[in-house]
Amino acid sequence: MKPILLFLFIASALVGCSKNEASSNELRHHLEAWLAKPLSEREPLEDLEFAKEPLTKEDAEVFTAMLFQDKQNQLITNFEEQWKSREIRYKGLKMPFYFQKFGNTPSDGSSLFISLHGGGNTRPEVNDQQYENQKHLYDQTMDTLEGIYLAPRAPTNTWNLWHENHVDDLFNILIQLSVALENVNPNKVYLLGYSAGGDGVYQLAPRMADRWAAAAMMAGHPNETSPLGLKNTPFALHVGGLDAAYDRNQIATEWKTVLDSLENNAPGTYIHEVTIHEGLGHWMNLEDAIALSWMATFKRDPIPEEVVWKQDDRHHANFYWLGVPEDLIETGGLIRVEYNTSRNEINIVNNYSSTLKIYLNDEMVDLDEPISVKYKGKTLAKMRVKRSISIIYNSLSTKGDPELSFPAVLTVIDNEAIRE
Repeated sequence: MKPILLFLFIASALVGCSKNEASSNELRHHLEAWLAKPLSEREPLEDLEFAKEPLTKEDAEVFTAMLFQDKQNQLITNFEEQWKSREIRYKGLKMPFYFQKFGNTPSDGSSLFISLHGGGNTRPEVNDQQYENQKHLYDQTMDTLEGIYLAPRAPTNTWNLWHENHVDDLFNILIQLSVALENVNPNKVYLLGYSAGGDGVYQLAPRMADRWAAAAMMAGHPNETSPLGLKNTPFALHVGGLDAAYDRNQIATEWKTVLDSLENNAPGTYIHEVTIHEGLGHWMNLEDAIALSWMATFKRDPIPEEVVWKQDDRHHANFYWLGVPEDLIETGGLIRVEYNTSRNEINIVNNYSSTLKIYLNDEMVDLDEPISVKYKGKTLAKMRVKRSISIIYNSLSTKGDPELSFPAVLTVIDNEAIRE
């Protein structure tokens, strides 16, 4: 290259770098100014022009950290006193809870075991007794593990005390507070429950699968729930062989058959362990405690390559890296989407909704290159998408989980049109 051309090339590159750096600094200044305002004085972020500007990968990482810290600050302001008093209050409901720390906190943060008591549609004092029992049910096992053992007291005394609609919201608050105040790793959150608590695990494990590293059901009944959402969430079942009430033993065997089939068809994605404790009834003499050590060997993958989302009757608008507008959610609706990092490709296998949001980050695909979007193998579009502050903020706002926050989104309309 001739000297004059080389000089111009270098000068152009330097100007480009300066512009990028200036742009990043300017965006950071705008965001810091917005975050410095009291909540009541903040304009909707999605309405501000700076929040729509395209970001680099590095910008996205910095701004995600800033927005997450702000989210945690708000959470602590609103709930720290409730955490200290061991009682979460939400929409007129109260959920007392007990927790105890075990072992030394590892460098990647603590584990969190949320343990649900039995009982149900009975007198409050009966559920209180079950709650007291659950507090220390697995102390001996936890002595061999690390982490926080947290036993909440159900807010109601109904038959479905652990899968009423409010439970999901309360657990979302509990998980966020544990991360903010107790150094819990959001990829090491585990769910377990006994009897009516097991009923809750059957329901909550698939419908909140994107929050759990693994789940364990003890002596419960699934009611109408489906195991399809357990893809990517290891699941253990422990039931006494003589526990015939409500056909608990028989249904556990049926679930084993279904889970075996799902795992055989997609090896490594429906990991499960089903144990029928022969000769034992509803009480399993703590033989089920082995489930805690089993769960602790797993960590959550917040961006699995394939997601199967079967909508429960307790609706969720987001699941892993997928979203559906609330007014389009259908109970029982099935969505299945996969991505391929090496091919920079997304393939929609099943989708009931006329509008489907696919959230993306730089670990899933290369956001600086065109992304191929397919529906059942047919290419709908090949396009670039931009990262932006507003998308980070909106995805982070849902669950306050930085691992489930995304800087870019594609919207699929009627399985045909694609827009950012």
